[in-house]
Amino acid sequence: MNVGWLLTRLVIGTGLLSLIVYSQYFWYRGFWRISSNWGSTALRVAARLLCLALVTISVLAIADGMRMGSSHWIPRGNIFPSFVGMWFTCAFFGFLAVQLVRGLERVWRWGVARRKNRKTVDAPATARATAELVADPGRRHFFKAVTAAAGVAPFLGAMYGFAAERLNYQVRRVEIPIANLPDALDGMKITQLSDIHLSGYISREDVRRAVDMANDLSPDLSVVTGDFITGASDPLQDCIAEIRKLAAPLGIYGCNGNHEIYAKAEDAAEKFFTEAGMKLLRSEHAGLNFRGAQLHLIGVDYQRERGSGGRRIQTLAGVDRLVRRDMPNILLSHNPNSFNRAAELGIELSLAGHTHGGQVQVEILDHRLSPARFITDYIAGLYVRPIGVAAATGETPIAKSHLYVNRGLGTVGAPVRLGVPPEITLITLRKA
Repeated sequence: MNVGWLLTRLVIGTGLLSLIVYSQYFWYRGFWRISSNWGSTALRVAARLLCLALVTISVLAIADGMRMGSSHWIPRGNIFPSFVGMWFTCAFFGFLAVQLVRGLERVWRWGVARRKNRKTVDAPATARATAELVADPGRRHFFKAVTAAAGVAPFLGAMYGFAAERLNYQVRRVEIPIANLPDALDGMKITQLSDIHLSGYISREDVRRAVDMANDLSPDLSVVTGDFITGASDPLQDCIAEIRKLAAPLGIYGCNGNHEIYAKAEDAAEKFFTEAGMKLLRSEHAGLNFRGAQLHLIGVDYQRERGSGGRRIQTLAGVDRLVRRDMPNILLSHNPNSFNRAAELGIELSLAGHTHGGQVQVEILDHRLSPARFITDYIAGLYVRPIGVAAATGETPIAKSHLYVNRGLGTVGAPVRLGVPPEITLITLRKA
């Protein structure tokens, strides 16, 4: 058992939960204090009753989020979960922004005080007090304004991310050169959907629109790389009923994601896929024939990187026996961190999701910052590694293995996307 890893997770989890709880307390306390200055008793009582109702909902939402069963205390309609998710996200980041500004103000005051003390160390106390009295109002008003702006900014950003970018589906076209690709497979088109997360944050109609957009691309093959739902109470069968409307001559294939594990829906997803005439690959392979040439498709369930005790485990265990040497291999693996091992095994192309591209991405000083950076080096888009023995030994590569990470359709945590619009991918295979 990796005690250090488990303790680290415990500390991070406890700290994050504490910040979430305290951010709620911060805003409710502020609202309570502001309402105490209102002259109308009826308005003040109504506002405080609303505040207590929101506190109750917040407590229930936190507790409900920790439950893994199929029933929930919080209704799973389309509006209510979105409201709760938006509020928690905005309150959390707004709280952090306010505390950051307050911290900067303390540092600024400390620096000013030190400079003044050096200059007026021999001056009378009255002179020092007068100087501070003159400088203080402007500073105080400036930091109050900046604090207010910092607190409001996450709310405005989240509203934009909810209303504008969350359902702004975009088609991304990418051509991927494959080593030893038969001439007949050059130009073959594959559409990829991922991380649909059919839940209170996204409706069947939204999924249907994405499916229609994928079909308009006239693909030869369609794949879906996991996370059909978010939790056990979400409508898995409805999601797969929409996926079956994908149209591709070579068929529709998929793999399970980590949320199928959380929802204990891996077997159910396989069953619904089979009933719909599709194939969910679970450490399985399928041979495809396109224009007389062969293509080998491999799919795996979500690949964990650590065991229950925190010890690192090998991803893609047993997949080596599924890899073909006489034709190109395409791997469907929800977790992009399996790419390193896939390249070592000689798999030419891996298709993944999982990251949502971070859902929120900002650019500071020409650097793109994404929350997904904490879990993987493969955030979104196309990546390349040496293939086969070269991937493990660092030898000069003869050929290259590629990974494409889809940014996903849905969201988790909050119904918000900023700088990372949902994606439908059109992959065209090219002869290297």
